[in-house]
Amino acid sequence: MAHLGVPRGTARQRRSVALLATGVLTIPALAGCSSDSGGRVPVAMGQDIAPAARDRLADGSTLTWAIDAVPATLNAFQADADGATTRITGALLPTLFPLDERGEPRLDPDYLESAKVIEREPRQVVLYKLNQRAVWSDGREIGAPDFVAQWRALSGKDSAFWTARNAGYERIEKIERGKDDLQVRVTFSKPYADWRGLFSPLYPKEVTGAAGTFNDGARTTLKNTAGPFRLGSVDKDKGTVTLVRDPRWWGDLPKLDSLVFRAVKPEDRAAALTEGSVDVADVDPAAASSVARAARYRTGNGQPAHGPGADITPAAALRSWAVAHGSDEKAAAAAQAARAENREAVAAYAAEQKALNRFAVRKSLEPAYTQLALNGESGPLSDDRVRRAVARALDRQELADAVLKPLGLAAKPPGSHLALAGQPVYKDASGALGDQDAKEARALLADAGWTTGGAVQKPGDTKAGSEADKKAEEKAGEKTDGDAEDAGKKPADEASGKATDEDKDKDATADKAGKDTDATADKAADKAADKAADKDEKDDKASRDEGLYIVGDEKPGDRDPAPRALATAPAAAAQSAAVLRQVAAVTGEGTTRAGTQDKQPGGAPGAYAPQGTAAPAPAPASNRLGKDGKPLTLRFVLPSGPGSQSLRGVGEKIVAMLDAVGIGAQITKVSDESYFKDHIASGDYDMALYSWPATAYPATDGRPLFAKPEPATDGSLLVEQNYTRIGSDHIDQLFDRAVSELDAKTSGDLLKQADARIWAAAGSIPLYQRPQLVAVDKKLRNVGAFGFASPRYQDIGFLRGQAAGSTASPAKGTK
Repeated sequence: MAHLGVPRGTARQRRSVALLATGVLTIPALAGCSSDSGGRVPVAMGQDIAPAARDRLADGSTLTWAIDAVPATLNAFQADADGATTRITGALLPTLFPLDERGEPRLDPDYLESAKVIEREPRQVVLYKLNQRAVWSDGREIGAPDFVAQWRALSGKDSAFWTARNAGYERIEKIERGKDDLQVRVTFSKPYADWRGLFSPLYPKEVTGAAGTFNDGARTTLKNTAGPFRLGSVDKDKGTVTLVRDPRWWGDLPKLDSLVFRAVKPEDRAAALTEGSVDVADVDPAAASSVARAARYRTGNGQPAHGPGADITPAAALRSWAVAHGSDEKAAAAAQAARAENREAVAAYAAEQKALNRFAVRKSLEPAYTQLALNGESGPLSDDRVRRAVARALDRQELADAVLKPLGLAAKPPGSHLALAGQPVYKDASGALGDQDAKEARALLADAGWTTGGAVQKPGDTKAGSEADKKAEEKAGEKTDGDAEDAGKKPADEASGKATDEDKDKDATADKAGKDTDATADKAADKAADKAADKDEKDDKASRDEGLYIVGDEKPGDRDPAPRALATAPAAAAQSAAVLRQVAAVTGEGTTRAGTQDKQPGGAPGAYAPQGTAAPAPAPASNRLGKDGKPLTLRFVLPSGPGSQSLRGVGEKIVAMLDAVGIGAQITKVSDESYFKDHIASGDYDMALYSWPATAYPATDGRPLFAKPEPATDGSLLVEQNYTRIGSDHIDQLFDRAVSELDAKTSGDLLKQADARIWAAAGSIPLYQRPQLVAVDKKLRNVGAFGFASPRYQDIGFLRGQAAGSTASPAKGTK
């Protein structure tokens, strides 16, 4: 699979490097979205690693594992650390709480005897009791000095240390030696729920004790380690990182003598498998299919089932032989040459199939989900009604089926942004947004002013929700600076979208223009909107409640935690009421509660897009919606690389689904190298597909993904990793409360409330859990598609009696 990594400087406060990968839901009925009613949801698909007891594995031999590239750094806390960094350091350094099959952190007895919160008042205190046998490869005991040095390096207080994240470490007040050298007391200045995620990986003080060694010394070498393997060599010319057994390792002896990580580009993995240059490789669906076909190469009578020679029948073969040995010398020569060429092709293909047949594809689901991201900074998607309409136009189950079912994988779409099925915090809150419904999508669009006749109407004054049109007027000079200043002085009801008499006259003209194409829908929507304008102007203002951040919200302010009605058209109003009830059902909060903290003067936050926002490109179609003479068209950015074919297929299906409700989407293909850095991170897109990894610590790791963007002094936005640029004060507050709550259930409930609001904001639409396909030598055990779980490198090995490279089939009872 193609993986687009986080570029330098964008991985702040992340515990793991995001799988910004190019890469998919029947949503339950609104009343039944909660997954808690039936107990904890099981893992969507378990790991597939061909498990075997250690006594069945041979001692010795070398395993070669494909990675995308030799990592730029071996320091997992630097911005350019990537998946290869994580894979390699996992075999070299302590991870105090590795993840199990359900994605939960579990204490590793190789390093810890115990670790627990021993005090909560007046400060949280965690006491670590270290395994007395745990030592670094130089023989020094792992102890408090290592914890202290890592805390100081990652606390953020010393800018000399170039760190990509410090989440959690900044809450530590002090670290002390306990009763003896094997005890470490960590005192927090503020409670921290995710304390188990700290000090993993744990680096020796020789690395973290000084800025020079932290910044540069650990990029290409680690002289002191504490894992089942130690670093043997890094050869960038050959593209290899070699690990060898650590003789000081005190745990179970590794079954492998050495572990070689070899740089192989994703598109070259099938060739590497055929050549036998790797034993384990993550592969794309095409390569996985090649491996599966190799197992079916010979038919029952020994003839090729596919490839050269497969279509030659016995009769054809007999005729060819007869011609080749016939009296016509010219025809015979030609037939003999053709037969020789065919034999060579058959032999070469058969050798390739035999090589590939050494491997099995082990399959699971990655702990990551692919989402449709909607950029709410400007343009039509700055209106929450348009975003919600996009979401409700999607058949997410169809998208998930298209990606996962052909691979034989479970296609249950994710119901949470913060956890995946099987994890403790998982709860399906997708009902806060609503099921697929084209009628409701059209009603939301009509309420936002996008009508079937709107693409041919002359521009009129804009109402709330017409952000792109307001921007266009300003750009064209139709709105003077004085008008803009006066607009800021208007009463709150006018700024939030209250229709004036002139508005009503122009709306009536617009209604008449669109009557011929979609009379019933437009007339009902516009009539209801005009009729309810005076009565419901405050409700219309509240449709952007709970602080949803769109550019133009100059006063962030806290927001009402319970969203109000988002529309005035009858169908949209009914849908909004359902959303309001669903958020209340998910969060347990009332639907009428209002707080003065959310009251702000002026219009709805984000009612207008900033100057400079490009108008949508025209995309005429018979059912295309528009407003003030401009069609509703969104720029859909997708990567163009060979590993992104599946993702582009999903994108094309999304385009068709949006077209069915009148939304135009124009696909723009860009290079994989520029996709994230130049488009996603910079905000140069309307819609995009990329993935976020699941985490065992969503209170810490989820916040930067959904934090409300804040204006910087230079006029830009500080978005952390929230590339949709949509957030709210209340969501931030829920994350802050969750990360400070030491009771796991209470913290989890707060996160579930936050997730319901993230769904309702409709900036990120989870589509499917990513497939995990790993080609593995059939003789290998305890390695493959790990799912949530962390690998146990010391348990990976070849079956006894079968040396690396020999032919074998999986033993009975294993895969």
